[in-house]
Amino acid sequence: MDSQKEALQRIITTLANKNDEIQNFIDTLNQTLKGVQSQLSQCNNALENSEELLEFATRSLDIKEPEEFSKAARQIKDRVTMASAFRLSLKPKVSDNMTHLMVDFSQERQILQTLKFLPVPKAPEIDPVECLVADNTVTVAWKMPEEDNKIDHFILEYRKTNFDGLPRVKDERCWEIIDNIKGTEYTLSGLKFDSKYMNFRVRACNKAVAGEYSDPVTLETKALNFSLDNSSSHLNLRVEDTCVEWDPTGGKGQESKIKGKENKGRSGTPSPKRTSIGSRPPAVRGSRDRFTGESYTVLGDTAIESGQHYWEVKAQKDCKSYSVGVAYKTLGKFDQLGKTNTSWCIHVNNWLQNTFAAKHNNKVKALDVTVPEKIGVFCDFDGGQLSFYDANSKQLLYSFKTKFTQPVLPGFMVWCGGLSLNTGMQVPSAVRTLQKSENGMTGSASSLNNITQ
Repeated sequence: MDSQKEALQRIITTLANKNDEIQNFIDTLNQTLKGVQSQLSQCNNALENSEELLEFATRSLDIKEPEEFSKAARQIKDRVTMASAFRLSLKPKVSDNMTHLMVDFSQERQILQTLKFLPVPKAPEIDPVECLVADNTVTVAWKMPEEDNKIDHFILEYRKTNFDGLPRVKDERCWEIIDNIKGTEYTLSGLKFDSKYMNFRVRACNKAVAGEYSDPVTLETKALNFSLDNSSSHLNLRVEDTCVEWDPTGGKGQESKIKGKENKGRSGTPSPKRTSIGSRPPAVRGSRDRFTGESYTVLGDTAIESGQHYWEVKAQKDCKSYSVGVAYKTLGKFDQLGKTNTSWCIHVNNWLQNTFAAKHNNKVKALDVTVPEKIGVFCDFDGGQLSFYDANSKQLLYSFKTKFTQPVLPGFMVWCGGLSLNTGMQVPSAVRTLQKSENGMTGSASSLNNITQ
């Protein structure tokens, strides 16, 4: 009995000791688990902070302003060096007693500390002397204040304006942008110079950021702009801006209305006319509303009083008859272009027989040249010269030499067909070059006695 109690007592003691060991082991596991959970929580927080930082860095790449980008870059660098991720290893190791995680991020930290940010490029300088405006193209040239081999490309911006000098905020057009220019000059071609000036500015870009804009430069791009004056057109002509077409039914049904209102003033809303480039003239004649009879004519709405000007005219392929030239504002409503001493033109006839001739004061000079696809008209008001060219080849077709005593208006006659105009053009370089050799050639107004009816 006693021996059995003694054996049971030993078993109880052993179980008690094992129970204490199990409890201690459980306590150790719980403590280790808490440590692991703490480390896991820190890892999750570090991951969240790292993802947030990466997102911020990605958004910062889209910042255009140099100062804002530099500020964001400094913030990213500071946050990276202070981030929890620096205290974590990509491959963490657990300590032997599992009380903490051992981390090593020194290699990644050294890589980040060697990063160098590209400096913001300085503003380029546009050189007005090297810029060229000719033939409705503009070549803009610039240079960097100091050599920078890290420049990747340039951005050129331009806009049209009627104001000289620095750009103005009010009534200015939006900047047009040309990106990814590799060189230090760029040529804009195919422009219509419908404003007197153009503003230009340029900025340099490297792989990271764009620099400041250069000081803006203003270049003169003035040219003759005009539209067709619908208030002067024959009723059989349908006029829209820079296009005119023959309309055989245009006068019918309207003619009686016009006649009934002649004593009450002009029917409809009149289109004002300019006395000179940039201003409107009075009516050609107070007694004339429109060309009539067989004068299928329309005038331009801008009078020429000085300077050299150029425009182009293209006829429809099926146009049977048309004239292109200039006329004084006093041209009568029954007058036809070239049949008075107040108008000069070249005339194309494709009806019954093909003829091509120069006309003035009811005298005709046949032209032994092919009718071009487009006709270029050059008017030197001060020099008293009106010349016609093949607009594509710049071959001279005919030239009048006279002395203009009044402002002249571009004039057009159309019968069975249509014409389209191209205005806002500079005098082409090829035409300017031909002027010296052209002067003195046959066809001056003073020698029109050689022209027969």
